[in-house]
This record gives sequence, structure tokens and C-alpha cells, in this order.
Amino acid sequence: MKFGTKAIHAGVEPDPATGAIMTPIYQTSTYVQRSPGDHKGYEYSRTHNPTRTQLQNAVAALENGTHGLCFASGMAAIDTIIKLLAPGDEVISTNDLYGGSYRIFTKIFQNYGIKFHFTNMADLSKVEALVNENTKMIWVETPTNPLLNIIDIKGCAGIAKKHNLLLVADNTFATPYLQTPLDLGADIVMHSLTKYMGGHSDVVMGAVVVNDDGLRDRLAFIQNSCGGTPGPQDCFLVLRGIKTLHLRMERHCQNGRKVAEYLKSHPEVEKVYWPGFEDHPGHQVAKEQMRDFGGMVSFVLKGDKVEDATNVLENLKLFALAESLGGVESLCGHPATMTHASIPKEDRMKAGLSDSLIRLSVGVEDAEDLIADLEKAIG
Repeated sequence: MKFGTKAIHAGVEPDPATGAIMTPIYQTSTYVQRSPGDHKGYEYSRTHNPTRTQLQNAVAALENGTHGLCFASGMAAIDTIIKLLAPGDEVISTNDLYGGSYRIFTKIFQNYGIKFHFTNMADLSKVEALVNENTKMIWVETPTNPLLNIIDIKGCAGIAKKHNLLLVADNTFATPYLQTPLDLGADIVMHSLTKYMGGHSDVVMGAVVVNDDGLRDRLAFIQNSCGGTPGPQDCFLVLRGIKTLHLRMERHCQNGRKVAEYLKSHPEVEKVYWPGFEDHPGHQVAKEQMRDFGGMVSFVLKGDKVEDATNVLENLKLFALAESLGGVESLCGHPATMTHASIPKEDRMKAGLSDSLIRLSVGVEDAEDLIADLEKAIG
């Protein structure tokens, strides 16, 4: 099936009890058994739920994967993946990373003896130079948040296979509409389904997709033991959201391009971060591993003054100043004080994330209205 057909049909079936075409919300915590241990595949909703099962099947199908697991949040998904490791293990990741990922790595799991290295993963030689006998995992985020750097997933997979490491790809920004990391050699793909996959800013959820049966069993055991599972109504909302993922992503990409090109030509804008530009250092890799370049755009004003950035953020009207991204509505944010506030300033500055950087999640409104909103706020 083509992607749009998969988004609507793959992984889901009409309800066997009623024929309902939309997956019902199975709002139940437990299931009646015919005899001890003799049940219909469901015992307790922390372990399994029919609504969640359908969503997991759908997400796995979109990622060209075999097994999907859904979580109460993207952070719960990350938490479960890192729990595959043990004290003394080491992880290599990018120095331009979502602040929540950085926080759980350095403030939680580092306390339990897991070591994390952050480097510029656009240069694969720097990645391989950090590999040692304790390295167990490479964690890729591409495009990165918020500088939209591009990491070569296939290149990282080569390093991972060479050294027998797990390769994890955070595919939140791209979604499976733009790239499928399992096809490029990743072992685990994770998502914050809160973002583009849900698409309507009304649910918080995460997901993991794998091909390996044993890896799926290990992750499912951790999830069931630790309890990071979503509720059925949230699963229903994401199931509804992904049915229009292909349509929304087409518009996000179209609008993202128009907004990025407008900002690049603006006399008050110093730099625009968007991988669709030919002069973007990761443009060629992005062309090879992505269908399009997405709807996320970041930029810095000339003078690089925090007060100027604040003034723009306060005066935008259609771009709402709020956390998160990937909804149908356009959002703007200030990473230094919002999504990436947990990263020390010196580390942010080294990675190129200045205090005046503005991040835009370009929605599916009319692009002309979004550009007019930016014109008024910047002008």
C-alpha cells in the first residue's frame, strides 16, 4: 500500500463484535476469564488493551516495522528504552538534542551509572571516535530539535552494526511520512505521538517500533513492569489523528518551505535553520533519507538580542507562544527558556543554540496569513 492508504487502513480492523469501522474505546481495566489463565488475549489493561493494540499495529505499519508499543508519553518511551541498559553502559547522542531527552539522560539515568556522550553527529567520525567497550547504544534525533541538523541514519547504522550497538532513532520531527529509520538500519524507532502523529494538540503519548521479536519482548516487559502505558481514549485520538497524517504533512511541508524562504529573504533575519535550503550542511543527506523537509523552522534575528526575539514572540498572533509542536495550528517557542531550559547555557551555546533563537512549528493554515503574521511581528 502507498503511505496514504496505510495511514487510513493498515493495522486496524473493524470491531469484531459490532462491525464498527472506527476502533472502539475499550474503557476497561480488566477482562473476564473463562477459567484461570483461559482468556481472549486480554487480562489487564496495563498489559494489553484492544484500542491500544490497534494503534500499536497502525504505528508499526507506518514505520514498516513488525512490533509497536505505545506509552503514556514520549518520555515514558525514552525511559523504557534506556532501561534496556545497565550501570556502566554508555550512550552516544547528538549535542543538539531535545531538552527533555537531555534531562532524563543526565539528571536521571546518569545517577544510575549510565554514561552519556554528546557530540556533533553530523560528523560520523566523531561518533565512532567515542565508541569503546562500554558503549551499548547510539541515540539519533534527526532532524534535531531545534537547530534542524541532519544526521545520517544509514551511516550511524553502519557504525552500530560494526560495534554490535543498538541504534535508536527519534523520528518525532520527521514522522514515518518523511522517513522510516528501520529501513535505514535503526533497531528502535521512537516517537512523541503528541506531536505530528496525533496532530491536534489534544493528547500526550509516545511510541516505540522494532522488528526484532526479542527486543520487543524486553521492551514490553519493562513497560508492563513499570507501568508507562496510555489510556484507551488517548489511543483512540491518535488513531483518528494518523488517518490524516499524510494530508497534514504535505501541507506542513509546503507551508514550512514558504515560511523558511520568506524568513531567509527578510532584512531583519540573520540566519534560518531549515534542511530544505541547498546551503544547509545536511541538505544532501536529508534529500537522500527524507521525502520532504518538514514544517519545523528556526531562526535568529540580526543582532542576536534576546529582547528582540521576545518582542517578536509576544507580537505573533497566529503563531501561538506555547510548548510542543506538530499540531494543525502554528506554534512559536523560545527554546532557551522553554523546551531546552534544562540544558546548561554553556552546552547550548557550544551547540549553536543561542538565547535569541526562535523555533516555529508551521501549521496547516494558509501560508499567506502566517507570513503576514511574521511580517507584523518582525517588522
